Amino acid sequence: MFLFFFIIFILGLAIGSFLNVIIFRLESGEKIINDRSKCMNCRHVLEWHDLIPVLSFVFLKGRCRYCGNKISWQYPFVEIATGILFIIVSSIQYPVSSIFYLLFWCYITSALIVIFVYDFKHYIIPDKVIFPAIIVTLGFNLFNDFVTRYTLHVTNNNSQFLNFLFSAILAGGFFYAIFVITKGKGMGGGDVKLGFLIGLILGWPLVLISLFLSFIAGSVAGMFLMLIGKKKMKSVIPFGPFLVLGTFIALFWGGGIIKWYMNMII
Repeated sequence: MFLFFFIIFILGLAIGSFLNVIIFRLESGEKIINDRSKCMNCRHVLEWHDLIPVLSFVFLKGRCRYCGNKISWQYPFVEIATGILFIIVSSIQYPVSSIFYLLFWCYITSALIVIFVYDFKHYIIPDKVIFPAIIVTLGFNLFNDFVTRYTLHVTNNNSQFLNFLFSAILAGGFFYAIFVITKGKGMGGGDVKLGFLIGLILGWPLVLISLFLSFIAGSVAGMFLMLIGKKKMKSVIPFGPFLVLGTFIALFWGGGIIKWYMNMII
């Protein structure tokens, strides 16, 4: 089992390195594939030994080998975060078609990481990431519903797909209402799309846990930034990262949170 998780972690580091490429090239407009990696400062083409996840950053002491400029801490942060999240995702017990399920959750994890970092940096949730994620998740939910009903011979009339679709419409509609009421000042259009995606990922009632935690985390972070003078009352703070954070917490520990809450009120 240790060897399996070690391999998953190494795979996560490699995928995280590619996610960094996606994040930077979405900003610059460069081709995501079919183009060699370059230093963001001097534009020198990087060799293979400059691209080893985490290790290259450590050995080069966080500086470009060719121009000496600092390399963003985003690189090792995204690589390590992806590796850790891949381990957590791979520890989830899937009902059938384990490899298919694992590939889906690794893809969704990767998409959410890109959204987290890109929105944090640029206050934008890129359509090139969010729309494919929505389409893939819709397809996955349809497949999962089919497997549950016909492969596992579930006889009840409750459709998992409708559950997730309802949650997506609920979350997306909630953010859209805020967007309309505040005329785009309280919530952006990207947050509406992300809310829809989160509903598709989590379903009911986990989507409520995600939204609740997201607003709590966003409020705490906003107050902290105002206290240290980094933001003012009318300053804009990207909400996408908090939605992604709430989604991961709800996905991994939402069931336990609901159980704890129910035990508190009963």
